[in-house]
Amino acid sequence: MTARALVLSALASGPSTLHGPLRARDTELMAGGLRAMGAHMSISDDERWLVRPHRLVGPAHVDVGLAGTVMRFAPPVAGLAEGRVTFDGDPQARVRPLGPLIGALRSLGVRVEAPAAGSLPLTVQGTGRVTGGEVVIDASASSQLVSGLLLAGARFDRGVVVRHQGPPVPSAPHLRMTVQMLRAAGAAVDDSVPDVWVVEPGPLAGRGWEIEPDLSGAVPFFAAALVTGGEVTLQGWPRSSAQPVEQLRSLLHRMGGEVTLGTAGLTVRGTGTVHGLEADLSDVSELTPALTALAMLADSPSRFTGIAHIRGHETDRIAALAREFSSLGADLTESSDGLEIRPRPLRGGTFRTYADHRMAHAAAVAGLAVPGIEVDDVACTSKTMPEFPALWSAMVTGKS
Repeated sequence: MTARALVLSALASGPSTLHGPLRARDTELMAGGLRAMGAHMSISDDERWLVRPHRLVGPAHVDVGLAGTVMRFAPPVAGLAEGRVTFDGDPQARVRPLGPLIGALRSLGVRVEAPAAGSLPLTVQGTGRVTGGEVVIDASASSQLVSGLLLAGARFDRGVVVRHQGPPVPSAPHLRMTVQMLRAAGAAVDDSVPDVWVVEPGPLAGRGWEIEPDLSGAVPFFAAALVTGGEVTLQGWPRSSAQPVEQLRSLLHRMGGEVTLGTAGLTVRGTGTVHGLEADLSDVSELTPALTALAMLADSPSRFTGIAHIRGHETDRIAALAREFSSLGADLTESSDGLEIRPRPLRGGTFRTYADHRMAHAAAVAGLAVPGIEVDDVACTSKTMPEFPALWSAMVTGKS
């Protein structure tokens, strides 16, 4: 939500304020990239970020790090800049799928230079305007490929019509968030036809954004409640949210937890017994690593499907989870689009993260029940939650 608010604010007709933004490597890179193109960003205050739109210009360089949001939301914005904007990031970022977005931008009138494989590094040669219009894209690798076009689309001369053709688009709740936030900024968006999104051309309004707590970041803490038979509350959770709280509630309930929303926030309680389950996680694939760790500790087998696209995330998450948990003695099998887990006692050992924050979360959850698990790079959690090690330590020692 912070990433989307930053983009919409940089493209608005007036200033905006983000209240309670997520400060993490991904969001700071987004702010830095938009600032490099000319937007005025004031992000020194942890509780309130100010964005003042300004004419977008190059030359500029955008460091995407390993952030899918930056590498997919910022290039359409660069098409609206006047001048040359280059993009690159961490070595792992160069294997994340960008080809469909590059092709879509070219068909909308944006000049993009990129490797034949359709990856980073890339250059957008902006002219200060984008013709826009209709584009067909296969967004089965990531819903961000659609969101990036929609977020900038209202500023295109003809707006944008995005038609998806291919296997289902994953992470539908993230697309709903994009549409809701566009409408909140004054854009006219029609998503009534499945796999078609229409954004009419027009101005975006500057406004105040109340940033919700990040549900996916809270999941390892919720999982801790199930493992230990404890209770964890995510404070400040809104009564209505675009995030997939109902899907999470259902999954955790089936695995033995109780999820309630009260005045204190969103609370998860566990019994100390975890149940296995079969689930299609295509809409909530970010939960896969933590749920896999839970499944390792369950009283029955689990099977997760619908997550082929997470092979193109920060790392190939299916392969990485299978490899690292197998090294701890787990019995699991990877398929093209998921994992099958047959619980049995695990042993300690080094758990590699591959620079993926969600892998560190999975290791932390498993480590609540298995002595001797060591994470090789817990600092990778700074991608979305720099305070994760401190929060986790405070939780397990009772000193929060």
